[in-house]
Amino acid sequence: MLRREIEALRHWDERACVALNRALGSAVLFVPLRLVSWLGNGIFWYSLMLALLLQQGREAALPVLHMAFVGFVCTAAYTMVKRGTSRPRPYQRLSREVAAGARALDRFSFPSGHTLHAVAFTLVASAHYPRLGPLLLLFTLLTAVSRVALGLHYPSDVLAGAAIGGLIAAASFWI
Repeated sequence: MLRREIEALRHWDERACVALNRALGSAVLFVPLRLVSWLGNGIFWYSLMLALLLQQGREAALPVLHMAFVGFVCTAAYTMVKRGTSRPRPYQRLSREVAAGARALDRFSFPSGHTLHAVAFTLVASAHYPRLGPLLLLFTLLTAVSRVALGLHYPSDVLAGAAIGGLIAAASFWI
């Protein structure tokens, strides 16, 4: 019984990835999503931390250290999970149906490190700077969509990345 549900989920995951890749692969949104994905490599988040330090000096030190700590933990977590699952990327597994819209930073798909970091950084930064919340949430959503649309991740990779990033950010407030 469970095998059937897992197979149905895998089938949905693949179809959703193909549909989003096809819908946005030739659309006007392709270039902006590729830019968002590139900025999500870390550029956006490191720039935000630097801007906070430059604008607020010492007042930003603790929030920026919090973000840097969370980023370190996120990197360690997603690296371990990726090595453990070794899931091929959609453009590799579904090469006839999914085109890679950007270069992957590593070999494996599960979970989405971009989404994991985006969710974690958004939660931490928004807790310290609530006015940034809407902008960061928009960037995070666009990052998640871009990863699937560019054929680099399945929707389940993005959902898992969001969940792990959310858990890490939440745990960081307890430390």
